[in-house]
Amino acid sequence: MHCKPIFFSPIVLVILLFSTVAGAQVVPEKKATINELTATTSETHLIVFGTLENSFTPEMIELLHSGIPLRFSFYVELYKTTVNWRDELIIANNFQHIMTFDTLKENYRVTLEEDNNKVLSFRSLVEAQRAINEINGVKVVELKQLLPDNQYNLKMKAELYRKTLPLSLHNILPFLSWWDIETDWHTLTFTF
Repeated sequence: MHCKPIFFSPIVLVILLFSTVAGAQVVPEKKATINELTATTSETHLIVFGTLENSFTPEMIELLHSGIPLRFSFYVELYKTTVNWRDELIIANNFQHIMTFDTLKENYRVTLEEDNNKVLSFRSLVEAQRAINEINGVKVVELKQLLPDNQYNLKMKAELYRKTLPLSLHNILPFLSWWDIETDWHTLTFTF
């Protein structure tokens, strides 16, 4: 019996390679969520507090330790609600928390964009994770933009990880599903 060799075109090999890699992804055990979302006021602004949970995967930590920064993007929207009327968008804003690992100094740095790019330094990964997961007094809108005795919906979500294909291969292989980690929108309704 004579067997013919099987030859694959380079495109088929790339597809097989990326589909194998995509199938071996690490996904978080639990879905990432925003918890303890609270809004309050300072003297001049509506501010928000909250925490992220289940935000890290082993792959993300591995990438961090290899020198690739982790960027957590937070999206905040504030709507004025009226009964039997469409919600009015007051403000839509976003900010990032960025974590890096310095292999020479063996420490973690977390940059908080909403706090004038304040940089915090940690020796422990656990402490750095706590800092990147905290939403601590983020200014949403000036109080003078809110009307008293009106109801508002504050919505927040976080995009924690976006995996992209190298060298613009997503244009060649658009059918491959590369995963993102993001939270659902978390809504807080309040009367000002």
